[in-house]
Amino acid sequence: MDALNQAILSRRDDLIRLTQDLIRIPTLNPPGQYYRDICEYLEARLAPKGFSCELVRATGAPGDSTAYPRWNIVAHRQGGRPGDCVHFNSHHDVVEVGRGWTRDPFGGEYVAEEDRIYGRGACDMKGGLAASIIAAEAFVDSFPDHAGRVEISATADEESGGYGGVAFLAEQGAFAHVDHVIIPEPLHKDRICLGHRGVWWAEIETQGRIAHGSMPFLGDSAIRHMGAVLEEMEATLYPLLAGKRTEMPVIPEGARSSTLNINAIHGGAPDLGAEFTGLPAPCVADSCRITIDRRFLIEEDLDQVKAEITALMERVRARRPTFRYQIRDLFEVVPSMTDRDAPVVRTTAAAIERVLGLQAGYVVSPGTYDQKHIDRIGKLKNCIAYGPGVLEMAHQPDEWVGVDDMLDSARVMGLVLADLLLVNN
Repeated sequence: MDALNQAILSRRDDLIRLTQDLIRIPTLNPPGQYYRDICEYLEARLAPKGFSCELVRATGAPGDSTAYPRWNIVAHRQGGRPGDCVHFNSHHDVVEVGRGWTRDPFGGEYVAEEDRIYGRGACDMKGGLAASIIAAEAFVDSFPDHAGRVEISATADEESGGYGGVAFLAEQGAFAHVDHVIIPEPLHKDRICLGHRGVWWAEIETQGRIAHGSMPFLGDSAIRHMGAVLEEMEATLYPLLAGKRTEMPVIPEGARSSTLNINAIHGGAPDLGAEFTGLPAPCVADSCRITIDRRFLIEEDLDQVKAEITALMERVRARRPTFRYQIRDLFEVVPSMTDRDAPVVRTTAAAIERVLGLQAGYVVSPGTYDQKHIDRIGKLKNCIAYGPGVLEMAHQPDEWVGVDDMLDSARVMGLVLADLLLVNN
């Protein structure tokens, strides 16, 4: 495989330019900007390399609209003989920029002294997308008569659940013929990510009664009720979750316990924005809502996870005679974990050892990613996340990806293709 290795290494400058070009297309989600632009860019790149490309709009999916259509691209290259299908799936959307940047978030700046490319999405995960493209192109150029099929997809909305991307494609049967999936998420170049924890998002509302703020005793403050809920969480739920531990190799260490994050809190008078210069009306809040993000372990049952919250709310109600509440489900995903003996895991581990001279590490992601849809909807267990980048850089200001890391990951991906698609060569 020396020739393939050299073919990838010789594409270093191309890899830098490709990553820069991808970063410079600001595919912000929300709202879902420039999705078609990035798909058309990839089509123009891959079609001349012999890949058949299809642009797929996730019509009717959450978020899809006339203003912000959810576009995806699936490209494939059929080999000269029957064999397996290896699919590289990357999401093309990126999160908001946020504050704290010292570089242009969409400049794609390459700093040679640091060997880094900066920009929103550099790490998560346009660097991984670029690495998979370089690996696939080098492989098909080196072995045009390979067995089976090489596929590359760039999909929408992973950052907001993936329903306009991989979930939609899976529902359309796009993974029915696929044998192996690698998702180049930034989990470090010497690690194989086997899966992820589970998640339950929910909205909890406490309800009260409106009254004049000068006579709050005539009303019933939903905000005070929510305060009691938050106190109960601190006293009983957070200690309970901290005591739950998993055998899943979740990183970082703190994520090996169950966790709960309060994403948002809203109550009382609405925020009328910076342009409003008046004073709020004196009213007792009759509604208060929090959004919770509960991450749970493979050893936990989703029904029990939900029952813990209901039990907490009932404990508060027992102490507060006028307490009323509602819990609304928003989003749920059960944990997923591929077996270490799965073909794509064994092949990738062997490639890591050959390229890096290291034993592969096995990890599980603290948050979900598109493996959930490939597993649950696509019914394909032979799926991993493997790609370049430092996980902790995802969604950070001055996000970056290392060029050598991308090259090494591309070399690993190229060897995986060779091991799976050069049968009897």
